Amino acid sequence: MKKYIDITVYFAILCLLAGIMSCRNNPKEKSKGEVARQNESLLNINKYLVGKDADIIRAYAERRGWKMTTTQTGLWYMVNNEGTGKPIQTGKMAEIKYKVSLLDGTLCYSSDTLGSKKFKIGQGGVESGLEEGILLLHEGGKGIFIMPPHLAHGLMGDENKIPRRAIILYEVEVIKITN
Repeated sequence: MKKYIDITVYFAILCLLAGIMSCRNNPKEKSKGEVARQNESLLNINKYLVGKDADIIRAYAERRGWKMTTTQTGLWYMVNNEGTGKPIQTGKMAEIKYKVSLLDGTLCYSSDTLGSKKFKIGQGGVESGLEEGILLLHEGGKGIFIMPPHLAHGLMGDENKIPRRAIILYEVEVIKITN
């Protein structure tokens, strides 16, 4: 939890500095060099935060003895049961049972209380990490996806139960795939 607070404080300071910089009343346009330095600085900060998120996820998985795989985008996943039904493809409708929680164990959302989730794969409307992860399964499959903020709810959270820059854990079971 301490690492999460450190990252949050670091990010808050970054946002404050960015806000101050954007409020400067400077009639001159920024040179290409200034813009490039700012972009490089923001890129370095983003790389730092992504690295910290990966460290937190790695430690979480190791504490549980989970053997997880990471995609190029940063999604951590573990397939518990690939499933034997229809393959999952972009453009198909998926219906899933799910539990979404924070790494501290706080349950945020669950199909047990909200009902199953239905969405068209590749159309958005759900976390990009969920869209990516579900493509690793077949109908009937079960998996665990750990999504860093950039694949989940980003900088702002969902403004309800998922806080800012939260790493979330998705437990998924694919109930049905249709056209």
